[in-house]
Amino acid sequence: MIELKQVRVQLQKSMIELLSIADCVSLTNAIFGFLSIIMVFIGEIHLAFSFILLALLADGLDGITARRTRESKIGEFLESMADMTSFGIAPAIFIYTIYYKFVSCCIYKHIFLLIILILFLSMVIVRLASFHLLKDKKIFVGLPVPASAILLLIMTYFEIKFLYILPVILLISFAMVSNIRFPKPGFKIDAVASVLIILTIIMEKKFQGVAPLLLFIAVSIYVITGAVYLLMNKKK
Repeated sequence: MIELKQVRVQLQKSMIELLSIADCVSLTNAIFGFLSIIMVFIGEIHLAFSFILLALLADGLDGITARRTRESKIGEFLESMADMTSFGIAPAIFIYTIYYKFVSCCIYKHIFLLIILILFLSMVIVRLASFHLLKDKKIFVGLPVPASAILLLIMTYFEIKFLYILPVILLISFAMVSNIRFPKPGFKIDAVASVLIILTIIMEKKFQGVAPLLLFIAVSIYVITGAVYLLMNKKK
């Protein structure tokens, strides 16, 4: 019995020793996603929105930390699980909560919203599970999950009409698992995005929502021009 306990303790120590600094950042990403879900349940919508944005910052910091510290044995798996929480489950719950008041009166709308969100969640899972198999130094295959989350969250945050958000969710869901190539943003683009994320958290919807709108425009430009640029280069 004592030997069995010793073996269990040793296994637990071994698991902890697998963690790198970058893995701890990935765990922070997942924690922010979890906190976002909790904030949704207690009705703190801006905090829920902000925690997902903080998860995005942690996700970016994860990559920087991984390049400057020792290689992690579980980093790829841990990162995908964290992203699933913060950019899959948390946004789906956020969207459902915001639009629940629009669909609660009609069972058909309610079911339709659930089906769309289940599809979105499924595509996020497929995208993250496939990410490391299709990994490339210069491009992303399919629309990156963080970019998808930003676009949907900001549109939901401003509560655009229910009939408009549904086709957007469908489009983004299939874009994530498409063969469309998107360039990996460089340091300057990441820095601009980080500043806009921080401003969005601080300013909320103040000044006619200029900060989240600028973030939305920046990500939209990246998605559109990036895909067009790679497509044009492919034809040359």
